[in-house]
Amino acid sequence: MKSKNKKPIIKQKPFLKWAGGKSQLLSTIINHLPQKYNRYIEPFVGGGALLFALEPRKAIISDLNEELINCYKTVKNNVDSLIEDLHKHENDKHYFYQIRSQSIKILSEIERASRFIYLNKTCFNGLWRVNKQNQFNTPFGGYKNPKIVNVSALKQASRYLQHVKIFYGDYYKILQKYARKDDFVYLDPPYYPISKYSDFKRYTKEGFDIIQQKRLAHLFKILDARGCKLLLSNSSAECIANLYSEYTVITVRAKRLINSDHNKRGFVKEILVNNYERTH
Repeated sequence: MKSKNKKPIIKQKPFLKWAGGKSQLLSTIINHLPQKYNRYIEPFVGGGALLFALEPRKAIISDLNEELINCYKTVKNNVDSLIEDLHKHENDKHYFYQIRSQSIKILSEIERASRFIYLNKTCFNGLWRVNKQNQFNTPFGGYKNPKIVNVSALKQASRYLQHVKIFYGDYYKILQKYARKDDFVYLDPPYYPISKYSDFKRYTKEGFDIIQQKRLAHLFKILDARGCKLLLSNSSAECIANLYSEYTVITVRAKRLINSDHNKRGFVKEILVNNYERTH
């Protein structure tokens, strides 16, 4: 294996804020990447911190958050019109709740992407959370000067995304269809909660409970047998580690930024699981 703990070269940063994003763990994750791989596949792409840090030459990304995927496609295909529309937004509480309550059915794809970025930049901690009716319900963040229109970041992301295939859909179907031998698949699902304050399963209206976690672990084994190179991030819950006990499980420390109790914010344990580093 390659030597560890080298300072990673970060190609670019994500253009979205993302609760649970991997920006703070990038150096650790990058030091546990496979040495060689064919395509990069990330089916829970979220803010795409690892994707943009690496800028892999061939990549496939997907997510079950339809608004997120529309945003990525708009940044890829219509970034100038998106930037123009973003300039209309205001960092104002009353305006925020007006935009939040909009029906996306009446908006164009560009307007939907603009709304998504605006809400992402001005809501509490960049937390994308929806109710069972798939309505975004995170409150106003009250930040003094959020960067709603980051022209350079959006244009840089647009340039890179020209090389990326973007899909909306369930991770299981995406990986069954596209993942092949020697592809590197990075799995960053909604984490299994280790406390009542860490449960963000409402990222999509479908949720991601222990049944989904077991479904993912089952697919991990299928893709392992297929010859894919797999890396998964999750909480350090014992039930999750047990699902991947036959693979390499590495415990890492991550800083928790979201908790209703300020005293409980700090470093927590998470795990990285892969099928290509052998510790035994």
